[in-house]
Order: sequence, then C-alpha cells, then structure tokens
Amino acid sequence: MNNPIALIESLDQEGRGVAHVDGKTIFIDGALPGERVTFKSHRRKSSYEVADAVDILQASHLRLTPACSHFGVCGGCAIQHLELSGQVAAKQRMLEDNLWHIGKTNAERMLPAIYGPAWGYRHKARLRVRYVAKKGGVLVGFNEKNSSFVADMDSCKVLPQKISDLIVPLQHLVGQLSIRERIPQIEVAVGEQATVLVLRILEPLQPQDTPVIRAFADKYEVQIWTQSKGPDTVQPFYPPDGPGLSYSLPEFDLVYPFKPTEFTQVNPHINRVMLRRAMQLLAPQAGERIADFFCGLGNFTLPIARSGASVFGMEGSAALVARAHESAALNGLQEQVDFQEADLFKMTPEALQSLGHFDKWLIDPPRDGALELVKSLPDVDDPAAETAHAPQRIVYVSCNPATLARDAGMLVHAKGYRMLAGGVINMFPHTSHVESIAIFEKTA
Repeated sequence: MNNPIALIESLDQEGRGVAHVDGKTIFIDGALPGERVTFKSHRRKSSYEVADAVDILQASHLRLTPACSHFGVCGGCAIQHLELSGQVAAKQRMLEDNLWHIGKTNAERMLPAIYGPAWGYRHKARLRVRYVAKKGGVLVGFNEKNSSFVADMDSCKVLPQKISDLIVPLQHLVGQLSIRERIPQIEVAVGEQATVLVLRILEPLQPQDTPVIRAFADKYEVQIWTQSKGPDTVQPFYPPDGPGLSYSLPEFDLVYPFKPTEFTQVNPHINRVMLRRAMQLLAPQAGERIADFFCGLGNFTLPIARSGASVFGMEGSAALVARAHESAALNGLQEQVDFQEADLFKMTPEALQSLGHFDKWLIDPPRDGALELVKSLPDVDDPAAETAHAPQRIVYVSCNPATLARDAGMLVHAKGYRMLAGGVINMFPHTSHVESIAIFEKTA
C-alpha cells in the first residue's frame, strides 16, 4: 500500500510539520511548511497521528542540507534542515498562533525578530555521559532523538568550537577514570575568562584519577569542577583557584560573575540584543520605581538601574539573590537596587500590594509563566482597582509562547492592559524553542 500524502501547513512546538488529512491532524517529523510529502505513521490516536516523512514530493525553497552530520540522530536540534529566516518565521507564527488560540488576543504590532549567530552560540549545556561496556568506550553528548540513549557523536556545531573539540577528548578522559560508570553528566559553562566543566559524580573520585584530570585540564585550558549531590556540592577540583566565570554587557558597563551551575542565558550574543530591546520597550527613567520579577542574578535589574531608576528584584532562588547582590555591589549599583527572595508562583494580591507601587514591571519567568503574579493584579471591574498598585507598563520576556499567551489573555481581558507589541527572540537557533518579548500598557 502506498504511503499517504500530506501538504504541510506549519511547524509545531517540537519542529514537526503539521498537516490535516481526512479530518485528522498529522504531526510529521522531517517535513517543512509548504511541502508535499508522503508519510508513515508510528503513533495513531483518534484525533491525531505522529509520523515520519518518507519522500519529499515538493520541497520547500527554504530546505537545507543539515550542516551537522549527527542531525536526525542527536535530539539537540530539530530544524537544522530549515534555513534560518524560515526558522524565525515559523517561530513568529507559533507565537501568533498561541496568542490567538490560547490568549484570545493579538499584539497590536509585531516586533522585528531578534536573531544572531547560527552556530557556536551555546555557552551553557548539559552533556550526557554513558559508559557502554559492549562498545568498549564512553559516549559524551546529547540524548538521541526521542530517546534516553546518548547519541554517538564526535562534535556539535551549536557549541563553541573549543567545546565541540572536547567531545572526543572527554570520552577518553571519562574512560580513564575509576568511576567512569558513575558519571552521568558533564555541565559546560563558558565565560569570558574561563571555561568550566562540572563532572556529576555519583561516587568519590579516587587518588589515581587526580593526575589524569589535571593533565586534561592543563592540556585543554579548562577548569574541572565536581558535583556529588545538590547544587551546594558544586566545587572546583582542578585548578583550585582558577579565574572566575563572568559575562559582560558593555552597552551598560556591567560585569556579572556566576557559578557554573547558576542560571545564565545560554546565548551571550542574543542576550545583549535582548537587553537592548527590553530597555527600549521598558524605557526606564530616573526617579521611577520598577520591579524585576523572576530577576535571577540581575540580568535585567542592573541595566534598568543604570537609567537612574530604583529597582526591586524578586527571585525564588536564594543563591541567585546572593549573586545579584554581589553583582550590584561589583558594578556600584547597590544603592539603587534591592533584592528579595520569594516564591513568585505563590504570589497573592495581598503580598503584591504590600510591595508598594511600581511604575513599571519587567517579568522574565521560567516555562511555567507568571500566572499567580498576573492574577494578583486588580481586575478592571474591582471597585478597589483605582487605588491598587498596578504598573502602567509591563515588559514580559518569555521562554514559552503558550504560557505567555495565557498570561497575555488575562492581562488584556481581565486586568485592563493593551498588548502593544510582541516578537520572537531566536535564542536557540536550529531548535524549536521559542523565546519572545512583549509589552503591555495599562488602559483602564
């Protein structure tokens, strides 16, 4: 029996082509918008099927030969076969579709997409490690596509070249260690003055491991750290006193120190452009009081403070709050900022009211979004809304278009805001991951 044919309409949030055939939605891996393909389903449900493309009958003019030889096996990238402008356009459409179907709203205008280098951009990563006795060696890399197995790879084009070149040497390093079967992960952190590799160790290293690790670190000019349990067990192994990790924002004359497992944006090039866009939209002014919710180590807080505004940062991680205080002092902004640890997923109207009035907000939540925070704003039909502390402007930076759309719908339909503009940030080229930014203005 011949394989069925589908016309691909769009991409879903996993980078699969979306088509409709005989009343069912078909998600087709390897297919691009505008293409006609034959497909073979491997999962069938009453309303949808999941399939693989078999033959490309009519190819998109944006289809490329993937640059990485591991594409299709490694699960790190989903859309290397789509030209970069097509990737950005697909992500913009995902954002718009989510806003309308989930939030029942639209941005009044779409912002130009933010994008930058397509390769070598990923300065933070978690590499899986697995000793495979049958193969007589160690695998280091990302998971295989749709699998918990580690891909057999010798390079990665989205990692900086220096890190990509370490994949094979890391395989050899782990293979020489006494606990090679008890190292499940290596976390990579690249700063401007240092590169750190954190070995997740489930058993202590033995004395014979030390000279092997030292020789590796010296040869490849990296620092080796270890992590035996939780984040508080992360510590330098060799050298014990190497230069610290940091990144800078020259436009705002800022430097941020960070520990290798602390959250920072993986793409430093895009982070700088994103900060510029956020400051343009927020337009902080001297004398204003501005809140930075989910502030992390102060990535947005300190640029806002450079404007002369007074900034209050709130974050759920005590370690990141401590790091934010450190960065503020390092950059001479400690008098203009204040940070507080709090679980923003448990925000209430009373707790929000107790923080006092803010002229503007910046929100940069994790994938779950900022629902409780947004819900804590007064409703437009609340008799007390006129005296409540609602900001005039909100800039929302999102890593999940679905939760942004949900929160945007509440801001627009219940809280008296207009969604003036929104657009995508291609923080993760060649993946289906969508970052975005939006601005809301109070109207009622």
